[in-house]
Amino acid sequence: MSVASSFSEWRRAAVQPRLLILRTVPHAGWPLIVALIGINTALGLLPAAFILTMSTLVGRLPSSTAERHSYVELIWPLSAAAALFVTQQCFVALQGLFGEHVRRRVDGRIRDETIRTALRGASMAPMEETETLNALNEVTRLFDASVNTPGKACAGLLALLARYVRLIALLVLVATATRSVLAALVLGTATMYLRYAHRGGLRKYSSVYRQIAGLSRRTRYLRELASGGEAAKEMRIFGLLDWLKEHFARSHWAARGAVAARRREVYYRPYLVCAPIVLILGSTAFAWMARDAVAERVPLMEFTLGFQAAVAALLLGEFYAESDVQTQYGMQALLALDEVKRRVERAETPRPRASTPVPDQLPARSLRFEDVAFQYGDSQRSILEGLNLELAVGRCTAIVGANGAGKTTLVKLLTRLYAPTRGRVLADGIDIAHLDAAAWRRQVSVIFQDFVRYELSVADNVAFGAAHVPRDGALIEEVLQQAGLLDVFRRMPRGIDTILSRAESGGTELSGGQWQRIAIARALYALRGGARILVLDEPTSALDVRAELAFFDRFVAMTRGATSLLISHRFSTVRRADHVVVLDGGRVVEQGGHAELMAARGRYARLFRLQAERFTES
Repeated sequence: MSVASSFSEWRRAAVQPRLLILRTVPHAGWPLIVALIGINTALGLLPAAFILTMSTLVGRLPSSTAERHSYVELIWPLSAAAALFVTQQCFVALQGLFGEHVRRRVDGRIRDETIRTALRGASMAPMEETETLNALNEVTRLFDASVNTPGKACAGLLALLARYVRLIALLVLVATATRSVLAALVLGTATMYLRYAHRGGLRKYSSVYRQIAGLSRRTRYLRELASGGEAAKEMRIFGLLDWLKEHFARSHWAARGAVAARRREVYYRPYLVCAPIVLILGSTAFAWMARDAVAERVPLMEFTLGFQAAVAALLLGEFYAESDVQTQYGMQALLALDEVKRRVERAETPRPRASTPVPDQLPARSLRFEDVAFQYGDSQRSILEGLNLELAVGRCTAIVGANGAGKTTLVKLLTRLYAPTRGRVLADGIDIAHLDAAAWRRQVSVIFQDFVRYELSVADNVAFGAAHVPRDGALIEEVLQQAGLLDVFRRMPRGIDTILSRAESGGTELSGGQWQRIAIARALYALRGGARILVLDEPTSALDVRAELAFFDRFVAMTRGATSLLISHRFSTVRRADHVVVLDGGRVVEQGGHAELMAARGRYARLFRLQAERFTES
């Protein structure tokens, strides 16, 4: 590797991250920063002042011993040394106190920024990439443990001021007392080389944690799986304890083994080079100082002063407990967050300079997929390819097809969770990519197959369907009634304020079918809140056949006037749609009404008859 490339790599790995911390420090607020700078500067100067005072005291000892009546001359330097020592201890406490305030303020801002970044942008594609998840894991891992966070990195970086001000002050004392600038320079070189070895080693060593991010994430998942309540039943029923212990141990020790190997590589071998160099430089400087003292070119007081300052300066090449680990891992979290930001920004579809406003009644005339193609990330397989499809506004369209045909992907494109690789999704002739994503999504109500079960109140779970409008308790009860759940909660002491979690006092747990009804109520609430499109992705998979039929008998009346898109593998529900679309290989292969498709005796008819025969047999 050339010198230029080595320097470029060092600047990228060592300098730029520190600049990132410096840009983060202002989050703490300038009054607090200025106060901490003053404290750290004082902490840097106080040890040098203490050494100077003690050397003065030593210099006066001979004359005070010879003349018994002159002991009073020792009182002032002794008192000053004691005052300096007490002051230094007070400032150390203040450094910790103000540093903790810096940490809390900065970490609060970075936590908010992490959440905003994770939820930022129209596309969710970056949040499904391994590299993004690893970077987010690096950020959240440190926050979860509350150690070595970006806030501690900022406080640690400011704490370095105390150390380096102290080093400069001590080297000035060495040069002044020994009358040898060269001795001071040699000591400064030895100290900084030792610092470089310590800090550079830590930087190289810490990089292993990014390399094992996948193992760390898996280990944490297995630990949470074992200690959480979600999988407790299956762990016992299937007897998975031994399996879990084995895989957790394997994942944990694979990660720790990589860390240990990196530690040996970074610290042990370089130590054999670093230690002799520092020993030679330090010995040379002390030899010069001793030579001048023996030759009586330097008085005793100056020699004592120079010797104490030289030893203290050389000790500053050590590991800094208040700064080194904090700055290294804290800035790694900042770098990881920076990487997540870049990935999110790169995934964003460029918007036109003047975004088209979203009309309240959009879509009023048409909703169309025009020559749409899509593939996930770097995958070479297209999920959709040349898809042309028009969804009838104000009517129900059903989408059917084999697994992997692109049904759920079509929903993600409609809701702008992803952008098409090619083609457009048009609402009344407007490309929805030109619309504000948040405003467009208010027009769409979705029940995903893997909908979220919020451990909050019933009212919260329903009202999240239209969080942008004022909450309407009467409307919440109305949609719960339509979903067939209101009577269940009326019998509970807290009604719709009941928390849907047994972990909460007075809370309750729902069955899978009841949770699915909650999701349906949430979607209906969104329709009442102004949504124009209702998407149901396997909305009744957790209901039995009779409950499903009963629900869809009411569904048409409940959603009359809305543009609804129904995805289901049960053809008993699909037949109630106004229009049926069959997907295969990412294209539309059949479409029409139920009766029309049955008469055509094509793929839809074959699948319908096959499923009907199974139900008849059972």
